[in-house]
Formats: sequence, C-alpha cells, structure tokens
Amino acid sequence: MLNIHKLSISFQGEYLFEDISFRLKGGDRVGLIGKNGAGKSTLLKILSNEMEYDSGQVATEKELKIGFLKQDIDFVYGRTILEEAYEAFSEIKEVETSIESINTQLAERTDYESDAYHQLMVDLNEKQHQYEILGGYNYQGETEKVLQGLGFKRKDFEKLTDTFSGGWRMRIELAKLLLQNNDILLLDEPTNHLDIESIIWLESFLKNYSGAVVIVSHDKMFLDNVTNRTIEISLGRIYDYPKPYTEYLVLREELREQQLASQKNQQKQIEQTEKLIEKFRAKASKASMAQSLIKKLDKIDRIEVDEDDNSVMTLNFPVSITPGKVVVEMENIDKHYGDLQVLKDIDMMVARDSKIAFVGQNGQGKSTLAKIIVGEIDFGGHLKLGHNAQIAYFAQNQAEYLDGNKTVLDTMIDAANETNRSKVRDILGAFLFRGDEVDKYVKVLSGGERNRLALAKLLLQPLNVLVMDEPTNHLDIKSKNVLKEALARFQGTLILVSHDRDFLKGLTNKVYEFKGQKIKEYLGDIDFFLEQRNLENLREAEKRDVVKEQKNKTQVKQSYEEQKKLKSLNNRLSKIESKINQLEKEIKEIDVELESNYDATVADPNFFDSYQKKKQNLQDLMDNWEVIQLEIESF
Repeated sequence: MLNIHKLSISFQGEYLFEDISFRLKGGDRVGLIGKNGAGKSTLLKILSNEMEYDSGQVATEKELKIGFLKQDIDFVYGRTILEEAYEAFSEIKEVETSIESINTQLAERTDYESDAYHQLMVDLNEKQHQYEILGGYNYQGETEKVLQGLGFKRKDFEKLTDTFSGGWRMRIELAKLLLQNNDILLLDEPTNHLDIESIIWLESFLKNYSGAVVIVSHDKMFLDNVTNRTIEISLGRIYDYPKPYTEYLVLREELREQQLASQKNQQKQIEQTEKLIEKFRAKASKASMAQSLIKKLDKIDRIEVDEDDNSVMTLNFPVSITPGKVVVEMENIDKHYGDLQVLKDIDMMVARDSKIAFVGQNGQGKSTLAKIIVGEIDFGGHLKLGHNAQIAYFAQNQAEYLDGNKTVLDTMIDAANETNRSKVRDILGAFLFRGDEVDKYVKVLSGGERNRLALAKLLLQPLNVLVMDEPTNHLDIKSKNVLKEALARFQGTLILVSHDRDFLKGLTNKVYEFKGQKIKEYLGDIDFFLEQRNLENLREAEKRDVVKEQKNKTQVKQSYEEQKKLKSLNNRLSKIESKINQLEKEIKEIDVELESNYDATVADPNFFDSYQKKKQNLQDLMDNWEVIQLEIESF
C-alpha cells in the first residue's frame, strides 16, 4: 500500500530522523509515538505529500487515497454542519449535479425522437448507475450517523459552522475524513477535542476500519484500544513492533535487556582476545597468531544497545499557604450565552484538599464552570471563595495566550516577580528548556512544547487550588506521566477538566458529570464513574423496554374502529408497494431495450407518451405511498 525507504529530513543541520524505513498495509492501525518535537507531525505531513523530505523514497500504490486530520484546519464560512460534512462526497455531489442537469434538459425538451434526446437518456442511465455504485443513496444517512457518533445533535445539523468552537469544527473535519473512502487515514491528535463518549465511539469506528490508520496520540488507553502496531520515533531512529502501546513498551524493554546481556558477553570475549593479543605480541614465534587475532577482532560486529531518550521534565506544585476548610462555595449558579442556557441552579461546595474531575460531553458547561470559579466570566447566582484560597488556572487553550514573538526565556521573565525571577532558568531547565532552547521563539515551538512552557509559567504564582482544563492536550506520554505524578503529590485542592481516562484514573476521588444544564456527583474515580454510567445505561434500556411493553398494552386497548382503519391502510400500502415494484421493473426493461435497440423501440409512435405516462404513474404512486405511510405512523 505505502512503502517508506531510507527517509531522512533535517532542520537547521540537525536530523529529525535519518534513513528510516517501514511499510503500511491494509488493516494496520499504527500508533506513532515519541516525545514532543521528535518529528511525528512532520512524518504525517510527508506521508500526506504536504512536506518535502531531504532524501529517501515514499512509494505508493496507484490512485491511493490518503486522508489527513491536522491539528490546525481552515474552514469555509457560511456552510451548515451538514453542508460541510457533505463536502466529503465531492464525487457523489458532482454526479448529483449532472443528474439534475440531465433531468432538467429532459423535462424542457420535446425532440423525443432525436439522437440528442436519446443520448441524454443514455447519459442519465449511466450517471444513475454511477451514483448507486458510489453510494449516493446512502451517504446522507451515513453522514448523520457519524456526526451523531462524534457528539452532534440532530438539531445542530442546520446550524452554521461559524457558530461552533474550534474543537467542534475539528470534529466536523474528522467526520469528513471518516466518511471518505480513504485507503489510509493519518490522524494527528484526534482525541484532543473529543469527550469520553465520542472517544469510545471513535475507538469502535477505527477498530472496524478496513484501510490503514496512522495515529499520533498521547492517550495511552486510546492507543491500546485501537492500535495493533507501534512505531516510536526516538533520537532520529524508529522502533517498529506489531503490538499496541503498552505491550510495545514491554517488548522494547525486553529487547534492550537482551542487547545489554549480549553486549556484556561480547565485551568479555573482546577483553579476553585483547589479552591474548598482548601476550602473543611479546613473543616473536607467536606474532602471526597475534595478527590473526587482531584481524578477527576487527571483523567483530559490535552489539549496540538502543539509545532511549529518557529526559523528562520535573514538576512539583508547592502549596503556598493553607486555606480554610471550604475553598469554594456556589449557590444557584446560572450561565447563559445569549439564548443558550448552559448551567442552571448549580450548587456545589469544594472542600480543602478535594480532588475533583469534571466530565461530560462537550458544550455541557465543564469549562464554563471552571471559568466561573476562577472569575474569568460573569454569571448568575452566588460564589464565595474560602479564606486564603489562592487559585491558579490552566485554561484549555492556555498555550494560545503565549506571545509567539517572545522567546521562551522572555516569556518567563515577563511573568516572574522579584522573588522568583532568579529561579526562571532553573524552572525552564526542569521543563526541558535547556541551553540555547530558551532563546527559541514561542511561535516555532510544537504544541507540546508550548504546553510545557504554559505549565512552567504556572509555577511562578502562589497557589493552593489548581483548576486545570484539559492540561494534557499536546503533551507527550512521558510528560503526561510526570504531570499526573505531580498532581498526585499535590497537597492542595484540584479541579480537573479532562477527557483522558488513563490520566484521570486514580487521580481524583470525586467526579461531577455535566449534563442537561445540571451536574451529578459520583463519589469515586473515573473507573467508578464509567461503571456507574454503564449500569445507568442498562437501567435506561430496561426503562425503555418497560415503556415499550406499556405502549404495546395501550395499543391492544385501541378501539375496534381504529384497528380496522389501520388494517385497511396497511393493505392499501401493500398494494401500492406491489404496483411500484411492477412499474419500476417495466421502466427498467424499457431503459435496457432503449440502450440495446433504440431505433426499433422508438419506431412506435406512442412509445414516448407511454414511457412518460409510466414514469408519471410511478411518481403518483410514490406520493400516495408517502401520504399513507405518514397516516399509519400517526397511529
């Protein structure tokens, strides 16, 4: 399907990766991993033909279709969600336009016996056949199914994309990619803007995807659930194993241990050989043996142990002062955005040292309540901060607040005060900004590097309450682990908005689910919440079954007259369906006859009148069928 051979690319004289080779085939679901800045997004851009490379080859099969979900996307304004999603079907839309044009011409023209009219009918038949092969009769239903799977409500479909946030627009772009018939999907951080339910849906979709998928993600659970192969970029090389992420780590460690053991044994042999060489050199009679051993030593293939980039940031959130027992108290909190009410009558009390997770679908008010707590937006109701509460806030788009025209060092110095300005370089070093890296401009940093800088800035202010909204977006797996360990050690109060199940696991002891303008409390971590939600979903299914049963009983009680009328309608519907099938069959036979023996067919002077009459009858029957069907549904 796709073959990479000895691929190399460098920036400013340093190789991101050099002489890497691998193949992609159908059914491969590859997790592409590595530290921030290792070259993962660069490799995806090369595979999608968006970036040139220095040397090597990228060989693909003829007419291979590649879909690429980037972290930054451009949107055309003025389209509804459905219209934007339908852009995935450009070929179908072109055929649709052609069919409409031909039908318009057939309706307007009267030269039924001309060659041009005949050609139009032949063209129409070909286009309709092509339309069916391309899936023209199914694409609208498929689009709605995928959009709903990614969290959109049916009522959202006719809204303009302009009215949605960047995260929701990213979902539309993801929907378009999933709907296209691509051979290879390249997904760069696809879960960054998805809630837990949508991530679970995407996992299921990708598991059943027949083509190849390459995913850059730092969500360990997502990688383990979806991928069957892992490629890690580390120090310019790649490590390729046919295993999902966690199993890959075990295999990689086992390989390094084997390499170390083999290297140790080889080193012993080399040392023994060197001792013999020194011993034989001293005697003239043994000189030839010494030369023979030297040649043998030169030919030895030295075993190398794979280098591992173990550099990780060090992070601690020291508590400034001890606050009162109650950190935040909220009563009757309301929040509107224009006519849209997001939160209604919210009551919550946050006790000192609480560890809380906010979860729920996007748009349900998680980030809104976080912003209310830190005083970023206006609201209705009452909120009171506890004694000595010092809140530090990490926004979901925190990295966007950084000035791209400043250097890393200037960003930190400008945010520091007299007491901690001298510690700026030490803090940057702890976040892996060392040496010349502190002089880099923010605009050239990767998404993960910007997030690390934003976290470093957070340490320049006193805090005992941490409110963090999606802090793991763009962070590599090792950095996420460091952040999780730091938050687990944090002695203060933590409020965490996140969709990353693995990150949340064991980190919080209380979960608030946001749904329908309200919040619901779960006393446990994310695993407990998901277990309870599954139980609730089962109960909901049971309730639906009970309602269905009650409905069936109600239907039995319908009057005799109603039952009689319903039976009559069903009989009429059945007869109409039979007539429709017969007419469609007759029209199809005429179309085939027209194609194979046009002159003989049109020789009959009544042919076109009869042909058009059959088509009109078919249309009348279908209109009638729709009326009766609606009447039946009203029962």
